[in-house]
Amino acid sequence: METRFLELTEYKKNGKIGPEDEAKLQEAAGILRAGGLVAFPTETVYGLGGNGLLKEASRSIYAAKGRPSDNPLILHISDMKELEPITREIPHRARTLAEHFWPGPLTMILNKAEIVPLETTGGLSTVAVRMPEHEVARRLIALAGVPVAAPSANTSGRPSPTTAAHVREDLEGKIEAILDGGPSGIGLESTIVDLSGEEPVLLRPGAITAEMLEKALGERVLLDPALEKPLDPSVHPKAPGMKYRHYAPKAPMVIIQGKEGNFAGEELLRVEEAVDRQVDRSLEDGKRTALICSDESLSYYQKRYEGPLAKGQLILRTMGTRNREESIAHNLFSVLREMDEVQAEYIVAEGVNTEAIGYAVMNRMKKAAAQQVIYV
Repeated sequence: METRFLELTEYKKNGKIGPEDEAKLQEAAGILRAGGLVAFPTETVYGLGGNGLLKEASRSIYAAKGRPSDNPLILHISDMKELEPITREIPHRARTLAEHFWPGPLTMILNKAEIVPLETTGGLSTVAVRMPEHEVARRLIALAGVPVAAPSANTSGRPSPTTAAHVREDLEGKIEAILDGGPSGIGLESTIVDLSGEEPVLLRPGAITAEMLEKALGERVLLDPALEKPLDPSVHPKAPGMKYRHYAPKAPMVIIQGKEGNFAGEELLRVEEAVDRQVDRSLEDGKRTALICSDESLSYYQKRYEGPLAKGQLILRTMGTRNREESIAHNLFSVLREMDEVQAEYIVAEGVNTEAIGYAVMNRMKKAAAQQVIYV
């Protein structure tokens, strides 16, 4: 299959959809209506879109990604009026959260209408729905005239794509088109909250935190147990990212995390010393080793490993600054993808502060490391 690469030149230049961009969006929308697949940008990561009301399109998404078919897809809409036909009911909580956070990086789990095929929901009677904030995404959905099922546009298990180049690397020749609208802003997938039961439950953390949800709803939001430990293999996941290996580079990875999670004073020293021990052991074993750290620790590791860095035995990369976890969220998946490019054989990463979006960052990092975390 030849994959069309559609660059939205004017949008990338000035943030506005121009006439030439509109023509490319019309072309992409036609592909979606016909049952084909189109990768497109959102404010979180790039999505792999298909007509969410066509079971054949959903099957094609699973096939292109190599994704297990019991892993639900998220339906993307462009307007609140598109929510009612795909759900049995819109509970009060959903309307409240939509008022606060839509369009934006929030996905809600609701009871599905019959029009939504089980192939889209992973066999579940519930459906995940999001209204993205990204102008290109919403325009594409509106032009297509159908809810767009869209997981992240990557090979299943790999770090999610935050640029069109990442999508091309994984899916060229497997899908009909890729829309290039520039890099994603947030860099982490949407928050997912389950509203299909008696109490709201956070299934996946993201830029919309549990605290923000609780403030909007005026009630407690439960945390799904799968956020802290792997989901039992016999359990059917209600949302993407709960059960299977995700975000992972090819090399094994370990995270060094402070017990208090504040990365200051004695705790920072303990983290750096523990990182040193892991890196030293890996280098002694002759492994091509990667060290992922924050901007604040960069100069320490540069000085500590001046020799191995000069000889190419160690790859040193930063994710961003601890003073602004949003920068780490934005860069995380790109850094993890680079680990395969530099052919790292072992990866040692500093953890991050788990407040606000840092909780979502650590969620993704722990999945990438297969839950291998050393607390110091």
